[in-house]
Amino acid sequence: MTDTAANTDILKRENFPYRIEISTRWADNDMLQHVNNVAYYRFFEAIVVRFQMEEAGVDWLNDGVSPQAVESLCRFHRPLSFPETVEAGLRVEKIGNSSVTFEIALFGEGQDTPAASGHFVHVFVDADTLKSHPIPEAKKRVFEKFR
Repeated sequence: MTDTAANTDILKRENFPYRIEISTRWADNDMLQHVNNVAYYRFFEAIVVRFQMEEAGVDWLNDGVSPQAVESLCRFHRPLSFPETVEAGLRVEKIGNSSVTFEIALFGEGQDTPAASGHFVHVFVDADTLKSHPIPEAKKRVFEKFR
């Protein structure tokens, strides 16, 4: 995430072109009555995986080149709690030769600013060698649309 991403104007829901809803579960709450921090990472993973499958057409089991997670970061701004529906937003922050960085924000019900924000980095790798591989052009074009 860039330094300017700390600016709340940039972290508005409408600045994230790909969004999904995620229902919190009873088990997500911890003893402090809010969603435990590890669940935020599951929410990040959920939106990235869904985006990669639905928009970029990734098939981890059959593609010769597929994305692998190499980095994630989460900044907590305010707690979420069950029962709350979270809207996760994603935009492509950076496209490299073999990597893509997704900026993510999690919005609670009725909230205009995120409860959490951060990023998730995927590196494309060859399925046989697990060595980095350039992003396939078709996927790169999809990423450009969400930049």
